[in-house]
Amino acid sequence: MNDLLHLVCPSCLAINRLPANRLRQQPKCGQCHQALFNLRPLELTANNFDKHVSHNDIPLVVDFWAEWCGPCKMMAPAFAQAAEQLEPNFRLAKVNTETQQSLSARYNIRSIPTLILFKNGQELARQSGAMRALDIVDWARSWL
Repeated sequence: MNDLLHLVCPSCLAINRLPANRLRQQPKCGQCHQALFNLRPLELTANNFDKHVSHNDIPLVVDFWAEWCGPCKMMAPAFAQAAEQLEPNFRLAKVNTETQQSLSARYNIRSIPTLILFKNGQELARQSGAMRALDIVDWARSWL
């Protein structure tokens, strides 16, 4: 029997159960039929953040950033490249600290960009400062 993974749909937020061996087969949501992975970071808000952190069985890497932040803008393409390399074994997402101030306060974000790796609803690791795509990939994989 295959291990079942729970994955939150980035489009409709439905929780999908997927055999682990199908993770790399471009799975689609059972409810809205959209792709469960788009090889790019998701935008998270206070409305969908907890569902993604708590109900995905794969690790979630979140980039806390702001529009006015020069290093954040420099790292954005690298974070997108890391998503292409890490999905579907990881989900990558972004939180705008200006529009989602409650989330940045909740996670005590003091400098940006800051990456937080969540696994099973818990913060597993944190890294502040801009990183290259390869460094993001290596950092995320090093914690699992």
